[in-house]
Amino acid sequence: MSDAQPRRNWPVLRFIGKRLRGWKERHQHPFNFGIHLIGIPLAVAGVVLLFWPGVGWYWGVGGLVVGYFLQWVGHQVEGNDVGEWAGIKRLLGLPYVGVAPRYQARQQSKV
Repeated sequence: MSDAQPRRNWPVLRFIGKRLRGWKERHQHPFNFGIHLIGIPLAVAGVVLLFWPGVGWYWGVGGLVVGYFLQWVGHQVEGNDVGEWAGIKRLLGLPYVGVAPRYQARQQSKV
């Protein structure tokens, strides 16, 4: 029997991998990437605190607002739309910027 395991085709892993590649493509600027490492956990903690008994709801709202604001600042620096707004704009047929133009040019020159 060979030591090499047959490669399995896991749909869930393919789905997660595709989403992570898309996320990394939209967060190429180092500041945007770094600020998301702070903003995302802060926003998630804010949502958790909203429902945590004994904690004032304002801590949850504060965490959610500040975390989302940090992510918005990162996208302003990068030059593209925040993911949620890009999705809404796409559904409405409005123009949106998924990947900043300066990074699109870089990817096209690699091809």
